[in-house]
Amino acid sequence: MGGGGSTRRVTFEADENENITVVKGVRLSDSVIDRMKEPSSPGRQPRGSGAVNDEELKKRIAEELALERARRDPEAQKRRLKQEQMYVRDEFGKLLERERISSNEHLTRAILRERAATEEERQKAQRFARQLEEKDRELKKHDAYYKEQLARLEERSAQFYKVTTEQYQKAADEVSARFK
Repeated sequence: MGGGGSTRRVTFEADENENITVVKGVRLSDSVIDRMKEPSSPGRQPRGSGAVNDEELKKRIAEELALERARRDPEAQKRRLKQEQMYVRDEFGKLLERERISSNEHLTRAILRERAATEEERQKAQRFARQLEEKDRELKKHDAYYKEQLARLEERSAQFYKVTTEQYQKAADEVSARFK
């Protein structure tokens, strides 16, 4: 569009309101159309030769198209930016939803693990309580057995003491009777 001369010819037509329209699909801004309607300014070449006018016109059109694109680009950028923002919001929304679902799943799993661990601890405590009761019963049996054994031994010891004391008294009486 810029440096080299273009071989493409652009033809213009005036519609019924004397607006100039482009025939071969080139869009022109209102300012370009207004300049095209104006007679040539004093600093320019007169409209004598068709080749010079075509080249000058091509340059004007290229400049105006560049200006129009520059003017439209910010609007298009704004639209694209808004679209991108909406897309990013949607993606963040989806990401946040996935994270929420994932964290809920992790939380649910953690709660289930905690419940399982609590149930396991409860069963373990019950098992230890049963074992403790069993040990307690066993200790009571042993205690009763040893008390019984102790009572027997004390009874035997008392009998032995009684017999020994009687024999001692008897022997002492015999010794005293002999030496009197």
